[in-house]
Amino acid sequence: MNTRTIGLLAVGALLALPQRADAQYFGRNKVQYEDFNFRVLETEHFDVYYYPREQEAVEQAGRMAERWYARFSRLLDHELNRRQPIILYASHPHFEQTNAISGDLGEGTGGVTELFKRRVVLPFGGSLAETDHVLGHELAHAFQFDITGDPGRVSESTAPVAIRLPLWFIEGMAEYLSVGSVDPHTAMWMRDALRHKDGLPSIKKLNDQRYFPYRWGQAVWSYIGGTYGDDAVGRILKTARRTRDAEIAIERVTGMPLDSLSKNWHAALTAAYDSLQSVTDSAPAYGKLVLDKETTGGTLNIAPAISPDGEHVAFMSERDLFSIDMFVARAEGGRVERKLIGTAVDPHFESLQFINSAGAWDPEGRRFVVGGIAKGKPLLSMFDVEQGKVEEKQLSTLDEVYNPSWSPDGRYIAFSALVGGLSDLFLYDLQTDSLTRLTNDAFADLQPTWAPDGKSIAFVTDRFSTDLGTLRTGSYGLALLDPVTHAVEPLLAFPGAKAINPQWGPEGRDLYFLSDRNGTTNVYRLDVASGTVYEVTDLYTGVSGITALSPALSVAARTGRLVYSVYERGAYNVYRIDEPQMLEGKAIDRTEVDMARAHLPPAQRTRNEVIAMLDNPIFGLPGTDGFRNRPYRAGLSLDYVSNPSLAFASDRFGTYFGGGASLYWSDMLGAHNVVTMLQIQGGLRDIAALAGYQNLERRLNWGVAVQQIPYRAGSYAYGLDASNNLVEQTYIFRQINRDVSGFAAYPFNRVRRVEFSAGYRNVQFQQEVETIVTGPSGSSRDRVDLPSPAGLHLGSASAAMVYDNALFAWTGPVAGQRYRFEVSPMLGSIKLVNTVADYRRYVMPVRPFTLAGRLMHHGRYGSGADDNRLSPLFLGYPGIVRGYDMNSFTASECQNATTTNSCPVFNQLIGSRILVGNAELRFPPLGALGLGSNGFGFIPIDMVAFLDAGVAWTGSDKPSFVDGTRNIVSSAGFGWRANLLGFAIVELDYVKPFDRPLKGAHWQFSFTQAF
Repeated sequence: MNTRTIGLLAVGALLALPQRADAQYFGRNKVQYEDFNFRVLETEHFDVYYYPREQEAVEQAGRMAERWYARFSRLLDHELNRRQPIILYASHPHFEQTNAISGDLGEGTGGVTELFKRRVVLPFGGSLAETDHVLGHELAHAFQFDITGDPGRVSESTAPVAIRLPLWFIEGMAEYLSVGSVDPHTAMWMRDALRHKDGLPSIKKLNDQRYFPYRWGQAVWSYIGGTYGDDAVGRILKTARRTRDAEIAIERVTGMPLDSLSKNWHAALTAAYDSLQSVTDSAPAYGKLVLDKETTGGTLNIAPAISPDGEHVAFMSERDLFSIDMFVARAEGGRVERKLIGTAVDPHFESLQFINSAGAWDPEGRRFVVGGIAKGKPLLSMFDVEQGKVEEKQLSTLDEVYNPSWSPDGRYIAFSALVGGLSDLFLYDLQTDSLTRLTNDAFADLQPTWAPDGKSIAFVTDRFSTDLGTLRTGSYGLALLDPVTHAVEPLLAFPGAKAINPQWGPEGRDLYFLSDRNGTTNVYRLDVASGTVYEVTDLYTGVSGITALSPALSVAARTGRLVYSVYERGAYNVYRIDEPQMLEGKAIDRTEVDMARAHLPPAQRTRNEVIAMLDNPIFGLPGTDGFRNRPYRAGLSLDYVSNPSLAFASDRFGTYFGGGASLYWSDMLGAHNVVTMLQIQGGLRDIAALAGYQNLERRLNWGVAVQQIPYRAGSYAYGLDASNNLVEQTYIFRQINRDVSGFAAYPFNRVRRVEFSAGYRNVQFQQEVETIVTGPSGSSRDRVDLPSPAGLHLGSASAAMVYDNALFAWTGPVAGQRYRFEVSPMLGSIKLVNTVADYRRYVMPVRPFTLAGRLMHHGRYGSGADDNRLSPLFLGYPGIVRGYDMNSFTASECQNATTTNSCPVFNQLIGSRILVGNAELRFPPLGALGLGSNGFGFIPIDMVAFLDAGVAWTGSDKPSFVDGTRNIVSSAGFGWRANLLGFAIVELDYVKPFDRPLKGAHWQFSFTQAF
């Protein structure tokens, strides 16, 4: 009888560890610091989810959303197919706690439009204009998803085409529709690229990650809308749905090949900006370079704050690569002297508010104050720069704090804060530890700075130009506030242009500030007494931080030295101006505003629908009489359906069917999540089903799961019986796992948590044989159940402490540390205790070289630790000890075996307990050669050199270091790891195993992420 093996089931594989429905072995935490009591504001087209802290601001947001709906439905000729949900948070730290969006939301994320429920999720900005812009941008995405997707729920086959289109196409369109074609910030990026050789990419090349999709995409859409009419934007988007290709869609609507369109766009950019190079200056014409990549190692040198004596500059930079941190450098020469704050691996300090804020020195130049976020709450951190000590003032009644400024006597700190979605000015008294609110209204109040005499505070506001009735967002201007009476008086404003970032001169006669009144952001000086305005710089690119509103200017309180950050050559560099004559500037007419430099090409536009809509604040703007308010009640709805499958088959013995699907459900806020799965392969005995629930409503995350999972294996044989009939026999073995489990996790902060789980598992075994006899008279079929092993009843529990602040590069961690300590007892048919102790450390002595180390113990203890129903632990997996992979062994290596079933060289790798140590040097070869802009090269490949060692033992067969017979096995070698577009990490090693006498150095390939 000939036999063909179908498969073999390792029964114990699923019993190796208690099965948990929760989560990750490592990983950072999303912490719900706040308990939000959400309500719903219903408008004509929107359900706006908010909580009481946002009560004053939410109706403004609802009105703006309806206005954007009217604009986009007209511009794109489309009505949304269903009500649009918007989830609002009072601040970015609150936004980072949302469950509607999975994963971490960094400080640079201003809002998200997610795919499944089409939710728009965003925090309020620092001003009405900022909130309106982000809301418009995200609602543009909602229209893109609706136009290019199906009205039903999302599955793998029905996802909106928009998610497959290039980022510049999608993000650039949203930016153009929400900002328009007059944008000094984007125009600055275009001018900067224009003056450098090969600086203008073709439209096809905009897919390259070097080109920021918001800025470059906006510029392309401005050109298309201006040349072919803004209605072309919607027509291209609808065509892209049909063609599923951005390039084809653009060519069909414009009638222009994309290469020709690129050339015309480049010509328009050149015509608009090239002549400006001869009538403007670069930053070196005004003073000395202080900070750039050569001096700091970073290309993002922003938020400069100069000490009172003008000798030191505090600034923020990505020079350490993994986060935006605060440093102090010499104002002359730019030598970085120390890091004040690092946020990448510090679990306490979560954010420096680097987009919207800068710090400030005290009058003596000894301490430096900066606003930040710790444990989800704002605080003022005061650093003793010389001694490195820090004093913190918690501000738990506020939501975010920006731009602190020390009073001349050192007693008070003034700052701007976000409260309930609105920005106001506050005063902190360091002597009494008391907080005073200086302004309290819906207008933007930003960037305060104390006058040298301490009698007034200059700040930025839109209160004199914004109309809260029509929600017309005005221009940012300068004002003075009396810190005693809280009286506010206007100081300076340019119609249609900004005046921001005020900084006093030493005597209080001059107030320096930034403005884009000529279409480019430059430094200006205001003679406070006379009201005369002087232009200090006239740059080709512009003075800038990350955004158009970011602080980028600072003046030394005693010496008058001025520092500012400039965007040039794709980087942010800091310059200083020392010469008094240069600081004087030239007088200008403060009533003149010319934004021509800020216009994105083409110069002559066809049918300016976008501009007309943005300039009309009342089009589509409703009142609030029709709004309805109700409590939020959580209800589950379907998010996603995995591609369902269904199959039928029939033969002379009957009909067979199989198939299945997974369904994912959640409530609107993402606090309640359910997954259900059903899969059938054959008959009722082969039904797999799962139902799981996870609750993320509070800081303690918990869940339950119930599942049945059958595992089927067997063998097949055939032959002839005594009557010469064909006999076919199929032996089927089933292991049916039925589990019920619960789990919980409590995060202490972003990097440390404790986990608990408990559950019960029933494992049943079934064996059967199916016989088919085929002869001259026909066929017969018979199925017989065979005696099966007794079932297992297992109860389990676990507790674990997890820490993870590791920072990742291409293929694995390169800095920080991770550990997991876990104890998991198991009771019932098998009694044991599983233990895990896993500690990993990553040190980068010199960028980009990382020294990585791991010490790990995994063991089973107790009476059932060596039960033969459990799959043994194995040292030779590629991620544990390289060079001992089970597929690399041959029979010749077992020649010293004492029995027919033993192989000492292999058996030494298995046991119920293992101890492993690994050391590795990992580095990107291109980064080590200085290729690439981030120190890690531009191709996701790392080289590694490693030393692995481990020992496996059992309860009766001890390791050699306690006088047992099990020896340590080790290996060493080198190799390469590559990241395959984020889908997998592959590793190719040349490894020498030191404890396989008959196996020399060899190549080993694996799919393994670095430990």
